[in-house]
Amino acid sequence: MRMYDMIVKKRNGGELADQEIQAIIDGYVGGIIPDYQMSALLMAIYFQGMTNRELGTLTMAMAKSGDMVDLSSIDGIKVDKHSTGGVGDKTTLVLAPLVAACGGKVAKMSGRGLGHTGGTVDKMESIPGMRVEMDEQDFLRQVRKIGVSVIGQSGELAPADKKLYALRDVTGTVESIPLIASSIMSKKLAAGSDAILLDVKVGSGAFMKNIDDAHTLAEVMVRIGQHNGRRMKALLTDMDCPLGVSIGNALEVKEVIETLSGHGPSDLEHECVTMAAHMLELSNLGTYDACLAKAKQALFDGSALRKFQDMIIAQGGNGEVIYDTSLLPGATYTYDIKATKCGYIQHMQTEEIGLAAVQLGAGRATKEDTIDFGAGIVMAKKTGDAVQVGEILATLYANDESLFERAADVYVQALTIGADPVELQNPILGMVE
Repeated sequence: MRMYDMIVKKRNGGELADQEIQAIIDGYVGGIIPDYQMSALLMAIYFQGMTNRELGTLTMAMAKSGDMVDLSSIDGIKVDKHSTGGVGDKTTLVLAPLVAACGGKVAKMSGRGLGHTGGTVDKMESIPGMRVEMDEQDFLRQVRKIGVSVIGQSGELAPADKKLYALRDVTGTVESIPLIASSIMSKKLAAGSDAILLDVKVGSGAFMKNIDDAHTLAEVMVRIGQHNGRRMKALLTDMDCPLGVSIGNALEVKEVIETLSGHGPSDLEHECVTMAAHMLELSNLGTYDACLAKAKQALFDGSALRKFQDMIIAQGGNGEVIYDTSLLPGATYTYDIKATKCGYIQHMQTEEIGLAAVQLGAGRATKEDTIDFGAGIVMAKKTGDAVQVGEILATLYANDESLFERAADVYVQALTIGADPVELQNPILGMVE
């Protein structure tokens, strides 16, 4: 089985056999297949695409290239959720305890933030004492006991993906939906859950800028999961405006607590109860309507908030934070951005707003950057809101006053304020199942 022959086959539009795909991944991870040949194959895939069977086999081969998490010691259907990333997206920290409070089992591994998107693990680390690293047995034990654990990725999950992504990044093959889908799903398959809800973000703050591309990506990822025996659904959600009102780690945790207390921002609450209902339905815990009612009840009767506290305490954190958010890291300085003209906020360039938060220290421009957990932005006005001269548009939080000027300029430039009102859309834009 020569790599040359497999490159030519795919270049000419042929289908690779399962054993050929496995040999390619094994050979590349093992150092037998050189970068230049794998680059040629990636470019052939970029232009020719892959069938459902090829893509399902490729993704599982990538997943099996490293550690595979075994969740079989946990009773019931284990359900996971993956977001393609956005600004103000703290849904995991609401969803995980909410689903667990309704009887679901959530054993989740999450990542850190880079660039304009925040990371769940970074948000968790802003809670005093909370551990995000845990050995597998403690991780499993916690889920068996309280139904939920969210930790950072441990071990060597899908090393083939890391190697392939680094190569795609320098060979012009990042923007390939089959390769994007296999990258995301290889880590989800390796994480071991039986059911997966995908949250595919769409808009100016998302990787997928338009609904058609997002729908195609969602369909491909759903098919990959189904091919490999997973129960799958995907929601397309709006990221043309930040989610909720807070951006920044401790600020977002505070908003999570408010949402789990039943008085969070309406867009965040709506998105979370909708996704929770789908995760519960995937877990065979009722019809969608019954699961939606169950999720709303858990949000308003305090059981979801108590489950979040259980998770914090189980992972070494200070559970009193749900009663006293002043225990979270804060910022020494604040700066109000005020409107200089009247009108309506017609659009928010969400990626730029995320980058404004990075300027304040709330995120990383490079993997080596240190995060300031207290830094960030709280928005007073969002898309659709009317504004008057002198009204506060947003408040910036930082521990270095010199950061405000540039961050404020980036934020203001990201807003479009015009004379005409705009009609808001449902943040749930579509579904693939």
